[in-house]
Amino acid sequence: MQFKQFIGIDVSKNSLDITVLDSQGNQMAYEQTSNNLSSIKKCFSKIQKETKISLSDSLFCMEYTGIYNLPLVQWLSELSAHIWMESGAQILKSQGVVRGKSDKVDSLRIAKYAFLNRNQVRLWKAPRAIIQRLASLMSLRRRFIKIKSQLSVGVNEQAGFLDKETLNALKKHNKAPLDSIKKQIEKIEIEILEIIKSDERIHQLYKIITSVDGVGLVTATHIIVTTNEFINITDGRKYACYSGVVPFEHRSGTSIRGKNRVSHMANKKIKTLLHLAAISAIRVKGDLKEYYERKVAEGKHKMSVLNAIRNKIVLRIFACVTQERMFEKKINFCLEKP
Repeated sequence: MQFKQFIGIDVSKNSLDITVLDSQGNQMAYEQTSNNLSSIKKCFSKIQKETKISLSDSLFCMEYTGIYNLPLVQWLSELSAHIWMESGAQILKSQGVVRGKSDKVDSLRIAKYAFLNRNQVRLWKAPRAIIQRLASLMSLRRRFIKIKSQLSVGVNEQAGFLDKETLNALKKHNKAPLDSIKKQIEKIEIEILEIIKSDERIHQLYKIITSVDGVGLVTATHIIVTTNEFINITDGRKYACYSGVVPFEHRSGTSIRGKNRVSHMANKKIKTLLHLAAISAIRVKGDLKEYYERKVAEGKHKMSVLNAIRNKIVLRIFACVTQERMFEKKINFCLEKP
């Protein structure tokens, strides 16, 4: 589609900075407004009145900032507007050397990014309400896990420095909040599973994903949320890259000949979950366990082999989802000769 306007929006908790470029990349307007639905509508009404632009012919580009995007994105989705959600790192690295920073300047840079890369636009599709609910519950679960870890580690770290009586007192005071947090985490996981089972599409995806060795409730839910039910990301190789489990070449001329290594530009949450899935997969009988043992025996580094297994898990999930089938586990049985 040929867009007539390119609208860059810098989103923060309290405000939006909006820059409008025309089809030639020239600035037409700039506005700042509060980050709430009423103010957003008034602001765009003012922009339309002054510039005579049509929102249906415009490309709206912004960074993904979680819940801060919600008022704007929900309104734009109702209008069936063209939304491009891009990572801040991608926009920043595309700018080359930059000097200075402000919300106004950032909105201009986002608009220019959309204009210059208009032929590679990837339109964003809003997730259903049920996906947003799952995402919120997963986020709450992560916060409880973090608090649980802080409480547990805090006491354990002091074990070698405090006398037994003081340590027991700390453990006693720590027990009640820890037990409460554990119960709350269990309740959240039960609610997540109930939500998944309530939706035919999501439940089917969940069954397919968890049929792959090592993948459980938390990892499966996170994959469903981050792919938007496999709508926004449909290629397993792209998701593996997004998850940071694909090694890239590190060479330049004859002086730099480093080992292949994964990029730090990745979703660290899903990368951690895939690592746990790989650990689980090599503990049960199957081809992944055999692959791990064979490669380690050949002298491969354990973490390198685990990363390869993480990649295999991602590719298996996407292959099964694409083909709408469960994963068929293969086990090699060694039969003794009679």
